[in-house]
Amino acid sequence: MAILLTGGAGYIGTHTCIELLNAGYEIIVLDNLSNSSVKALNCVSELTQKNIKFYEVDLLDATNLENIFKENTIDAVIHFAGLKAVGKSVETPLHYYHNNITGTLILCEIMQRYNVKRLVFSSSATVYGVPKSVPIFEDSPLNATNPYGRTKLMIEEILRDLYIPNEDWNIAILRYFNPIGAHPSGRLGEDPQGIPNNLMPYITQVGIGKLDKLKIFGNNYPTIDGTGVRDYIHVVDLALGHLKALEKVMSSPGVDTYNLGTGRGYSVLEIVEAFERVSKKKIPYEIVDRRPGDIATCYADATKAKEKLGWIAKRDIEEMCADSWNWQFNNPNGYESSKNIHLIN
Repeated sequence: MAILLTGGAGYIGTHTCIELLNAGYEIIVLDNLSNSSVKALNCVSELTQKNIKFYEVDLLDATNLENIFKENTIDAVIHFAGLKAVGKSVETPLHYYHNNITGTLILCEIMQRYNVKRLVFSSSATVYGVPKSVPIFEDSPLNATNPYGRTKLMIEEILRDLYIPNEDWNIAILRYFNPIGAHPSGRLGEDPQGIPNNLMPYITQVGIGKLDKLKIFGNNYPTIDGTGVRDYIHVVDLALGHLKALEKVMSSPGVDTYNLGTGRGYSVLEIVEAFERVSKKKIPYEIVDRRPGDIATCYADATKAKEKLGWIAKRDIEEMCADSWNWQFNNPNGYESSKNIHLIN
């Protein structure tokens, strides 16, 4: 059974590749490598001792995308591909709308043409915007506050509309919260380009000495210590959530949405303290102004995923921090410091 992963060379994609291969699936990876590295796929091959069929293709390239469907018998698609930096989406909204939405439209048109109608879509908790209450449920109000979040929300609506006249489509929409952590081998992790946008790689790069100190955006929120509270989920738990969603779309028609989170929020300072405990590294930080659009508290209710998918997040915050540090310590320069082993087809 062959699964196509768009954006499969990225952080969440590669961890999902490992879980799919370990579960016996054949995988095909499509990625334009704009924010990822083929070395990550080499690591996946080494860890699983299995080959990966890889295409360096952009979703906006309809001709080469269709060639993938011509050359392979694809049973389902897990759709990760898309631009994802909130700040950049505010600076270049047209670029984000065109890339994320048009790419998805092209993908769905080709899937329909080749009668591939099982899809797991990588959405985001950003579709909820500023929550009126926490925990956040799947039927909580949707009000994305930036272009990135709005692209995810619009794609969700497109997929729901696609299902109405085509009830043979099976679609799972996964809204995940804040993925952190890394593969326990230390070979695979988050490798952002430039200064990280996300908290954990920022912390680990301070820990390894690449950055001088952590900037904490605001300490006057109505939270336990004044810093923002988020639902952090281990990337391996998140990858296993995609496996469960894939099982669902392979067996049950319909379109449905699931939160993937732990159901518990941690503040920025709590994450820093947990990281310091497991790494034995002191993380210097400074408090700076809040970022526009940031919210005080955001965490999930993931009961539906437990009941409908049989999935639950199992890894705790210390394991998330330990695995993040293990990756950074073993790969101080990210995939640049990984050996190239050439196991890609």
